[in-house]
Amino acid sequence: MEDLPKLRVALVFSILLIFLSSSISSSSLQDIQIVNAERRIDLSSHIIRVYLTLKVENTGASPASEILVAFPPTQVENIATVKGAATAGKRKKKTYVPLTVTPTTLPDAPDGVQFYSVALLNPLKSGETVTVEVLYVLTRSLEPFPEEISQSEPQLVYFRDSAIILSPYHVKEQTTFVKIPSNKVESFTRVEPTNRAGTEIKYGQYDNRTPYSYSPILVHFENNSPFSVVEELVREVEISHWGSLQITEHYTLAHAGARHKGVFSRVEYQSRPSISGVSSFKQLLARLPPRVHSVYYRDGIGNISTSHLRTSNSKSELEIEPRYPLFGGWKATFVIGYGLPLEDFLFESADGKRYLNFTFGCPLVNTVVDKFTMKVVLPEGSKDPSAVVSFPVEQHLETSYSYLDVVGRTVVVLEKKNVVPEHGIPFQVYYNFNPIFMLAEPFMLVSVFFLFFVACVTYLHMDISIRKS
Repeated sequence: MEDLPKLRVALVFSILLIFLSSSISSSSLQDIQIVNAERRIDLSSHIIRVYLTLKVENTGASPASEILVAFPPTQVENIATVKGAATAGKRKKKTYVPLTVTPTTLPDAPDGVQFYSVALLNPLKSGETVTVEVLYVLTRSLEPFPEEISQSEPQLVYFRDSAIILSPYHVKEQTTFVKIPSNKVESFTRVEPTNRAGTEIKYGQYDNRTPYSYSPILVHFENNSPFSVVEELVREVEISHWGSLQITEHYTLAHAGARHKGVFSRVEYQSRPSISGVSSFKQLLARLPPRVHSVYYRDGIGNISTSHLRTSNSKSELEIEPRYPLFGGWKATFVIGYGLPLEDFLFESADGKRYLNFTFGCPLVNTVVDKFTMKVVLPEGSKDPSAVVSFPVEQHLETSYSYLDVVGRTVVVLEKKNVVPEHGIPFQVYYNFNPIFMLAEPFMLVSVFFLFFVACVTYLHMDISIRKS
């Protein structure tokens, strides 16, 4: 009973603290206004890239250290990546400085709205302005309609968004541009002023919009670009200190567009390529590292000969063709493997650790990966492995066994969902390795041959015949 007054005081203090924090956050949002906002939405492929330019002004008395970017509930699950940059200068002299972007929450925000915090390089003082550019990528945001099409029909899709930029700040001026892949537009929502010129739809200019303003739009247009989606990709990088890297990639590829209906006619497909199967795709391009060698491309049946490799000192490109063209809903599984010189990717740090510097993501051009797994197989005897990746991933360790292994090899496993080409940046895996372990396998081979030789000599000098004593 003596503790009851203390509990009441603590409860009152907690409620007061929550109230103060919410009032402070709302007041800080009111101190920021967007002087001008320009948004460009690129719908030319199934990967949607949105470029957002914000000119931000601090109208309050205290400095601001971050800018918030809001996303509606319909886009939260489809956000692949969000990047920010501060700009300075104009046109050709414009420079970009990357900014840190992290997801965050607001206590008084509308339900389901997701926020990302863009940290400014320097605190924005009262009366100052700064220009921030944000790039965010959306996947699986184009809805095929109709959901099923025949071999000779084009693919039509829906895109849903808002003509008004969703923002927790007051926006003085804003304009949205929607770029579509062709002039074939079935319909689009008009929120005046709205203009269309060729392959671009312009919404705005809209003036003095209050925070969290929203005006839904729907664009129905033709999009026959390859909707190539890798449902699962397992990419294994095996390190051998004897001079090479061996990469093996297991793909489960699907066409994520409108499902194919009816019977497929290969005669019609080959005789009328400009009409029949316009939304399908029959080849893909993989960008591999330079100096690649020992390349193979196969599936469950065997080697696939329909591939072409082009190499140079700066890059390698592999064109692959599945055994059949992929229409909506169709899938294909295959494996790509190749070797790389070790000296191009393995280095030694100042503290004596060795580290692998390799590229994350999928080498297939303009492809989304639903579930991506990167496995880095370290040499036997490696200790204290750690991975450095510039974006959130799930990490854990495994153990694998190969020829002549005794204790097994440590495998660093990195997993990420919804991977897009923007994730194709270098990452590092650090580990300690004693060079004496390089002699383990040769020593085992020599020992086996030596014991076999001793066994043969012993057998030849043994007299196992049966004689009378």
